[in-house]
Amino acid sequence: MTLARNKLPRTLALAVVAAALMAGAGIARADEYGDVNQLLRSGKLAEALTKADQYLASKPKDPQMRFMKGVIQTESGKPNDAIATFQKLTEDYPELPEPYNNLAVLYAGQAQFDKARAALEMAIRTNPSYATAHENLGDVYAKLASQAYSRALQLDAGNAQVQPKLALIRELFSTSPRAPSARTGGNIPAPAIAAAPAPAAKPAPAPAPVIAAAPAPAPAPAAKPAPAPAPVAAATPAPAPAAPAAPAAASAGAGKEVEAAVLAWANAWSSKDMNGYLGAYGKEFDPPGKLSRKAWEDERRARIVGKSHISVKITDMNVSVTGNKAVARFKQDYVADSLKVNSRKTLELVKSGDRWAIVRESTGA
Repeated sequence: MTLARNKLPRTLALAVVAAALMAGAGIARADEYGDVNQLLRSGKLAEALTKADQYLASKPKDPQMRFMKGVIQTESGKPNDAIATFQKLTEDYPELPEPYNNLAVLYAGQAQFDKARAALEMAIRTNPSYATAHENLGDVYAKLASQAYSRALQLDAGNAQVQPKLALIRELFSTSPRAPSARTGGNIPAPAIAAAPAPAAKPAPAPAPVIAAAPAPAPAPAAKPAPAPAPVAAATPAPAPAAPAAPAAASAGAGKEVEAAVLAWANAWSSKDMNGYLGAYGKEFDPPGKLSRKAWEDERRARIVGKSHISVKITDMNVSVTGNKAVARFKQDYVADSLKVNSRKTLELVKSGDRWAIVRESTGA
C-alpha cells in the first residue's frame, strides 16, 4: 500500500524540538541557531540554508546546525539531501535518537517502510524512553501489515479473514488525516515547524517526588502532650516521635549511599573505566532495544572507549528510597569530544548485598 506523506499519522513528524537536546553552545551560537530557525519558520528556506551553510563552513561538525540543515532540506522538498544529512549525523553522533527518527519520517514518505522501521529501532535503542519513536514504530508496523494483507489478497482473493483486517488498518489511517504544510508542498506535516521553539519547555521535569518525599508531619504529635493530663498523656506521645526517627535516619543514610553510587557511575563513565561503569549495572538490568547483555556491553564499550574525551556531570539530584529500591532523578551534562548534550535522567537502583546497582535507566524523565 502506498501512502502519501500528508496522510501519515500526526505523530510521524520531524522532531525539530529535539535540536534543543543537541545544544550545549553559548549565547553567541544560540543567536545563530535562532536566526536560522526564524528564517525556517518564516518560510525563507533558501536564506536559512545559506546561513546554515555559512555557519557549518567554520564548524562542520556542529550537530545542532547540521540537524537544522536536514530540516531545511526536508522543507525545501529535497528528501534525498535531507536523508544524506541525517544519515551522516547518525554516523558521527550515534548517541542522538532524533536524527534516526527523522530518517524514518523521510523513508516512510518514500514508502521505504523497512528502512523506516530499522531507523526507529535504532532511535529506541539509543533512548528507550523516546515516546515519539515508539509511536512512529507502531505506525510503520501498521503500514507493513497493510502491505502484507494487500499482498495476501492478491494471492488469495477468496480469503475472508484478510479483508476485515485490511479494512481496519485503512480506517485507522484515514481518521483525522493531517493537512499538508503550506510551505512543504504536502511533503512534511505542518507541526514539524510549529514545534521548533519548544526548547523553553525543557525545564518541565521538576520532579514532584521532592514534595512527596517531605512528609514532615511527624513533629505534630509533639504538640499533643500539652493539653493532655499529667504523666499519662506525656508518656503516650513520647514513643511516637521516637519511632519514625530510626527509619528516617536509615532512609537518609540509604539516600547518601545511592547518591554515592550514582556519582561513582558517572565518574567511571567520565574516566572511561569500563569495569567500574559496567559493574554499576546489576544482573537484573534490562538492556534497551532487546539487546542481549553482552551485545549491550560491547556496544557501550565501543562508544565510550572510542571517544578521546568524556565528561559526565550530575546536578540537581533527587533520590527517593523505598526499602531496598531507590530512584535517582538528576540533570546530566554530557560532553564527548565536540558533542554536548544536556538532559534529565532517571536511574532505578536495587540494593544487592552492600551495594546499590542500576536495574533501569531512562532519559527525559
